[in-house]
Amino acid sequence: MLYQRSKELFVEASNYIPGGVNSPVRAFKSVGGTPIYVKSAKGAYLYDEDDRKYIDYINSWGPMILGHAFPPVVEAVIEKTKQGTSFGTPTAIETEIAKLAVEMVPNIDKIRFVNSGTEACMSAVRLARGYTKREKIIKFRGCYHGHSDSFLIAAGSGLSTFGVPSSPGVTKGTVQDTLLSDYNDIESVKALFEANKDEIACVIIEPVAGNMGCVPPVNDFLKKLREVCTENNALLIFDEVMTGFRLAKGGAQELFGIDADIVCFGKVIGGGLPVGAFAARNEIMDCLAPVGPVYQAGTLSGNPLAMAAGLTMLQSINNDKELFDRLEAKTAYLEKGIREVLTKNNKTFVVNRVGSMISIFFCEGKVENFEDAAKADTPEFKKFFHDLLERGIYIAPSSYETWFITDALTYEDLHETIAKIEEVTR
Repeated sequence: MLYQRSKELFVEASNYIPGGVNSPVRAFKSVGGTPIYVKSAKGAYLYDEDDRKYIDYINSWGPMILGHAFPPVVEAVIEKTKQGTSFGTPTAIETEIAKLAVEMVPNIDKIRFVNSGTEACMSAVRLARGYTKREKIIKFRGCYHGHSDSFLIAAGSGLSTFGVPSSPGVTKGTVQDTLLSDYNDIESVKALFEANKDEIACVIIEPVAGNMGCVPPVNDFLKKLREVCTENNALLIFDEVMTGFRLAKGGAQELFGIDADIVCFGKVIGGGLPVGAFAARNEIMDCLAPVGPVYQAGTLSGNPLAMAAGLTMLQSINNDKELFDRLEAKTAYLEKGIREVLTKNNKTFVVNRVGSMISIFFCEGKVENFEDAAKADTPEFKKFFHDLLERGIYIAPSSYETWFITDALTYEDLHETIAKIEEVTR
């Protein structure tokens, strides 16, 4: 039986772990069926507990930009482990990776490491509130910044009204401080600032959305957002947990030429281990304890194993002058092939891509915000996902998640993927 061992493991896990998983999207709820259980990974491939091989387009949701089990990262972690796994004290390697990150990313002076993207975004918002002495924030429908209460807000009844909790456990008080806007709609942002004069601390955004599928900014949206924040003395926070060190060496700030006030990182910066970070210029970062009054702490922040993995990953990226050209070329090749076969097979579709992030939506028109993404044909995507999975192609198990391309993919892998997409969409 297909995925037999994975099915057995999922049944067992469901007895001890809520939903059988430690992160909801892994449960395949959006596409149905049983999640595959991965036993190992190397380069561009996953190997499941049934000994089936997959070409991987998730890559641990982004960190594996150089491939799974990238030898320099593996070696760095092994060597650091021999010296101890955690100390609860400062270590020299924390300064080493901080210095490199500051050198690679435009417009930041200091960086603080945490343990996840959620923690980075949560801390960035607290810092923005402490710095501006304001309480309200603006986020965008369809952008995901982790599972902190402030971010789990769904749409309310009008443009300048408050939202509603999208999860039980989120308080009404939290909701009142979170305002919702529409991605790529600068007028909706301006209306919120007008209705909440001198109350908004910050605007937080994925500069390229990755949690409603890949949705790029259009019509100079980020530039206009920067201008609106400046005019209203609010901080602009780029959530670069996905885009940081992936779309360019300096992330989306470098790619789009936009300076954010605070930048959040995760995924690539940890080299595959649990790491997050947030960074800004000196006057903002010096508001953090122990220098300033805004408190943030973490027992395992700056963990030596995570720092070793992250430092080695950033060094590898920084030293490879052709990496982003290769990623661009490979992802463009994949995009071209997908467009050709879906057109040939008379499919209605939209392909969005920025650098090595790409998504397919089975719908008409453009996909520029969450409302557009929600119009995509969900049953069509479910069939597409499972047909590819059976043929050894592992894409994100949700139409609301972007694919991440790794440099370990060969053109033979890409050609095989395109051929399988043609096969399943005939």
